[in-house]
Amino acid sequence: MIKIIQAVYRSDQEIKLHFSDGSFGVMDFSEVLVQKTSLTQALHDTVFFQRFFIELGALCWPNGLEFSAGSLYKRLEAAGKLVKPAA
Repeated sequence: MIKIIQAVYRSDQEIKLHFSDGSFGVMDFSEVLVQKTSLTQALHDTVFFQRFFIELGALCWPNGLEFSAGSLYKRLEAAGKLVKPAA
């Protein structure tokens, strides 16, 4: 099971994610924030956006918004933005 082991704020709405298999990628959350749901509204505030944390391998915010490591891994992989460790 893939887990997020480190998350680092990059800029605007981007977070660099490091996964338990040694891979990493920069996730741009601007696509997610376009949806403007009750949970994503708070993330438009840069200060609040930067309050993310990792809980049980998932990326979370204090308002209850949560993204599983697996879903973020798949998004990065599909976008060609996932860097995997050399074999």
